[in-house]
Amino acid sequence: MRLTAELTHERTAPLAANSWESGQTPWLKIGWGVLVLAGLAAVAVIDRDTGSAPFQHLYYLPIILGGVVFGYRGGGLTSLGAMLLFHSVNNGLSQFHYTPGDMVQMFLFSAVGIVTAKLREDARRMHLLAHTDDVTGLHNLRSFEAHLNRLLRAATRNQTPITLMVLDLDNLKRLNDTYGHLVGCEAVRTVGFHLKKELPVEAVACRYGGDEFVIALPDCSPAKAVENAERIRQTVFACAPELAGHLFPSRTLTVSIGCVTVTPTLPGNLAEFGENLFRQADEALYQAKAQGKNQVFVNEANAPGSSAGFVPDLSRS
Repeated sequence: MRLTAELTHERTAPLAANSWESGQTPWLKIGWGVLVLAGLAAVAVIDRDTGSAPFQHLYYLPIILGGVVFGYRGGGLTSLGAMLLFHSVNNGLSQFHYTPGDMVQMFLFSAVGIVTAKLREDARRMHLLAHTDDVTGLHNLRSFEAHLNRLLRAATRNQTPITLMVLDLDNLKRLNDTYGHLVGCEAVRTVGFHLKKELPVEAVACRYGGDEFVIALPDCSPAKAVENAERIRQTVFACAPELAGHLFPSRTLTVSIGCVTVTPTLPGNLAEFGENLFRQADEALYQAKAQGKNQVFVNEANAPGSSAGFVPDLSRS
């Protein structure tokens, strides 16, 4: 049984939403590909005209670029392309007359491509580790704060509503005391899994404490906020989880959720505005707990035409 979530390319956030590679659109990647090919062609022309080692080292530039932008596949293909061009533009090599220096040169082409791709992959994983919660694969607090500031700026600029949800796993202490902390850890991971599955793709979810989660949903009206919160609550309530090798019945796990929806108008200090927004959602969570847990409580006092209210749990009856 693992205490940490496996780092994958799934929607963990997310996880790499703030990384350099996440901003690479298909057209931009095509542009990088064209640049790599053009670089190889230009170096091949220089190599053909000069045939000297210093200029042949220029092949490393498109190889490095290919490895950085496209990873192992790009680094490998660019290295192969460089070796083929190096082979074809030199008369002696085209007739398979290799010197030890030529062999070393082609070996270095492969090595540079592989090492560059490895460094790129290591940097990607380090970024994930620095911005991802180990247990759930969701954002950690550092990453969430950066995303929340970005979402608040966009909501202010576009005058669109933004929803903040704070949710808590009910009765986790009882689960820990009865079955052990490994079961409790798996329960937290299970809730994180359902958050990733049920939330819309634009949502940003974070585990910021032991069993506490916070979610930001951009361009989300109060009605959509309630719909999303209820879907999460009902999904967790209905699941029959397997926790640390033990199969538990449905209704074992429940969550309480507090929501607040606002349309920010020139919030000024984004960090302070975000903290106030979190405080309101946290107060709504306490209201949901006070109502008997496994509930959604909506605090929309700052949203135009809205009022705070309790969303009853109809599935418990």
